[in-house]
Amino acid sequence: MALQMVTLAVGKTTDSGLCRVLTLADVGKDNYVEFSLPTEDNPLIPRKLHWANYVTGVIAHYFGPVVSFDAVIISSVPFGGGVSSSASLQVAIYTLLDELNNVKDNKVSKEDKARRCMEAEHEFIGLMDGIMDQFISLTAKQDHALLLDCRSLENKHIPMVDDSVVVLLINSNVSHDLIHTEYPKRTRQCKEVATILGVNSLRDLTLKTLEDRKELLENVLYKRAHHVVTEIARTTQAAEALENNDFATFGRLMVDSHISLRDDYEVSCDELDELVEAALEMDGVYGSRMTGGGFGGCTVTLVKRYNVESIIHHVEAEYSKCATFYVCKPSDGARRITL
Repeated sequence: MALQMVTLAVGKTTDSGLCRVLTLADVGKDNYVEFSLPTEDNPLIPRKLHWANYVTGVIAHYFGPVVSFDAVIISSVPFGGGVSSSASLQVAIYTLLDELNNVKDNKVSKEDKARRCMEAEHEFIGLMDGIMDQFISLTAKQDHALLLDCRSLENKHIPMVDDSVVVLLINSNVSHDLIHTEYPKRTRQCKEVATILGVNSLRDLTLKTLEDRKELLENVLYKRAHHVVTEIARTTQAAEALENNDFATFGRLMVDSHISLRDDYEVSCDELDELVEAALEMDGVYGSRMTGGGFGGCTVTLVKRYNVESIIHHVEAEYSKCATFYVCKPSDGARRITL
């Protein structure tokens, strides 16, 4: 689901031939970037300024020509929190480019826009992640969760309209940089398993086949594959539970997911485990798990609204560091705002 936090890009066209972008986010002293419009002879390439690569990458992968512009960016999405701050920035820039270039039709689908943003991250950031974050940032619907098949892009909006239930997002304030964590290693390990077992991807692997051929895999590779196969099953089960307002089952699946991420995929950390364990000690909590790429960032906890404050107080008391809390309901995705 999309959070109620936002990344806002405000801009105007110019005749300078330059793209000039200022971010008000806390990125250090280098919060301004300026570059010429790309040409066939002078294309945009990745640069040292990390946050700016999300901007230049989207421009380089944008459908159609780009006019020169000035823009300012501000965001309330926590950086490094595993809640798609990078995808939020990419999608905000893509949406701004559509407005600045006066794109009024829908020749380019949201699916294709998400794919372009994903490709920009691959090329300009060097992180070979999937399309989920960009897709939900573009297509989210208020009061709905989204079930997404990241291979076919088939998707389904599932209502979340029960006001007695909210999502409590807890930021561990342990920042992660996925490029310099073991996240890319996990991707390589999954591809290695697929090669050994003769499937195109772990998406094509059944739990029975994995168990039957377990002896072909080192233990660590088996654990990685076991997480992926069981997580796919949990996702479809969770969607069905949500459709039936079966929050108890949904919460149990969240906990099972966290255990698998912690033990099989090994992308959790002590701080995330603390937050999950503390939340699960409280009445009114259906389930809790880490979210995002891991090694820091946030947890998501499904809770009864009436008990939110006491849950927050308990987690604050039990957590060894300082956490930040957000009470969330599903929000709409990217859109134009006229000022």
